[in-house]
Amino acid sequence: MDLQSLYQLFLSGGGISTDSRNVKKGDIFFALKGENFNGNQYALQSLQKGAVLAVADDQRLPDHPALFKVLDVLDTLQRLANFHRKHFSIPIIAITGSNGKTTTKELIAAVLNIHYPTHFTKGNLNNHIGVPLTLLDMPLNTEIAVIEMGANHQGEINDLCHIAEPTHGLITNIGKAHLEGFGGVEGVKMGKSELFKYLKDGCIFLNQMDETLVSLSLDNKKKIIYTLSDQPDPNNALYEIKNLPTQEFLRVAFLSENGDYISAQTHLTGNYNLGNIMSAIAVGKYFKVPGDKIKMALENYVPSQNRSQYINYKGGKIILDAYNANPSSMEAALNNLFSIPHLNKIAILGDMFELGEEAPYEHKKIADFADNSLLSQVILIGKNFEQVALEKKWVHFNTATEAKNYFDSLPFSTSLLLIKGSRGMKLETLVEI
Repeated sequence: MDLQSLYQLFLSGGGISTDSRNVKKGDIFFALKGENFNGNQYALQSLQKGAVLAVADDQRLPDHPALFKVLDVLDTLQRLANFHRKHFSIPIIAITGSNGKTTTKELIAAVLNIHYPTHFTKGNLNNHIGVPLTLLDMPLNTEIAVIEMGANHQGEINDLCHIAEPTHGLITNIGKAHLEGFGGVEGVKMGKSELFKYLKDGCIFLNQMDETLVSLSLDNKKKIIYTLSDQPDPNNALYEIKNLPTQEFLRVAFLSENGDYISAQTHLTGNYNLGNIMSAIAVGKYFKVPGDKIKMALENYVPSQNRSQYINYKGGKIILDAYNANPSSMEAALNNLFSIPHLNKIAILGDMFELGEEAPYEHKKIADFADNSLLSQVILIGKNFEQVALEKKWVHFNTATEAKNYFDSLPFSTSLLLIKGSRGMKLETLVEI
């Protein structure tokens, strides 16, 4: 069976499955392998469950008319995804960056989807498996696609670009994320900039306020430049966004297609989300989404999945930002907490992962940054924070489970809390929503 035949079967079938437990009748099962699993073991079982074809790379499997043996299952999945992508002559927008990828993707998708049939990455399926699956899930009536790309090693963004073949791209920022895999901040910069390099002759959206991104874009021929301005220039205001005074949530204004300013009250907190909002406005305006629809999309978007969620809890307020954390996003979240007027502010900080040999230094640096008179209390959770908690005589727990009873005793009704940590710390379990 060649790729064309596999594609025709894909078009006539039910879908793609990589988990034998969820195989549906008519699916094509791809027997992927990982550190703790081997899909080849379930290839024949998937056929019994109704899969029309099982793609496997264990040559020892017994022959079966519906078993397609290949050299590499993942490579076959990626090539099929690219083959499907080539059937679309539409804008494909790739988004990467150290922080804010998923929020930016969701905001941009919300703005575009209100005007065009838009396909976008669900959740954070943004790696070498998630991107192909996202592409293969793209309906034939799609007019614009928004593809999130994640990486923790150099070369990965380049590989994902050759699978998705984006026409447009955006980097949210370059920060201290996945330092272990990238080999330091310079490695992060090189890895994320692979998107701009791929789009040398394409189109990129560029936040002019980010000097690092500006320096990485020098070779890009087509740039849609956007910025924040308190006094937008009437002669150059198309992609200028104004940050308006607000209390809990960000409020912005932008120029409509009629030359009037439209204000939008969002459900996002923290200046670190301004860039995400600006990106969505710029992309929407570039693709000629009417201003009133951009406003509607921004105002209807409510963050979820523990990403900057501003929630009412037992009479008080919690900023639940426990999906992920690195030194850059941790500092930004603390800065936001510092800036909010409140008499009793408490920070609950969990370990940051994938920092390698920089972990002790970066955790101490964040603790020092949090050691601020603007906070009533700092509670640290995780083994990486243990030593600095002892030094500062702060409350410390190894896990969220251990911290639960103490957390429940906090004076919520008179407090504003920030909960921030890496996904593996499961800090969201502290909060009973």
